[in-house]
Amino acid sequence: MKGFGSLLLRDLARFTPGTRGGGTLLPLLFFLAVAMLYPFAIGPNPVLLAQTGGGVIWVAALLAAILPLDRLLAPDVEQGFFDQWALRGIAEEMVVAVRLLAHWLSFGPFLMLAAVPASALVGIDAQTLRLVEIGLLAGTPGLAAIGIIIASVTVGLRGSAALSGLLVIPFAVPLLIFGAGALSTGGSGGLALTGAISLLLVAIAPFAGGAAIRAAREG
Repeated sequence: MKGFGSLLLRDLARFTPGTRGGGTLLPLLFFLAVAMLYPFAIGPNPVLLAQTGGGVIWVAALLAAILPLDRLLAPDVEQGFFDQWALRGIAEEMVVAVRLLAHWLSFGPFLMLAAVPASALVGIDAQTLRLVEIGLLAGTPGLAAIGIIIASVTVGLRGSAALSGLLVIPFAVPLLIFGAGALSTGGSGGLALTGAISLLLVAIAPFAGGAAIRAAREG
């Protein structure tokens, strides 16, 4: 448990504002930038904005989650930290699980807060905002898990940053479909499916990520 806590504090420090890559600020600013630019792209049509604004927030959340993928695991593998942790008896699965939690904490809660001003920018009402917030709470852990899995699979590959972004999008489509789809139906079925997929991804990520990193270290 002590090892888990120390790893979590280390990982959270890597994602704080002012660190290399912008920390939590870069995904947050990117998310707000998409929300600000979207009304200019679609034009001054409040009805159309209200109908599509929730989906745009979901797409912005996905793109914001992709931004730090190139530094999630690759620097630690290249610098030999995983070898040191293995010598200390810390399994790759534990490191990946901690990194998953830190990754989600670095963008998930902040995007939920940023969704409030973003909802005003894209013209969605309070009821739709409530569904967006519940959906983000249920879906962003899944987005973080997908990012961790893809980052571990592509670790050590040349051009892994671009490849990771391309791989994340198709895997995140189910979360986007059910999360954004719940906004149009107003029902809880889409949100429940979003949460179920997200929990499944979170459960799988440490084992898939740990196996991929071991293969990269031994290869």
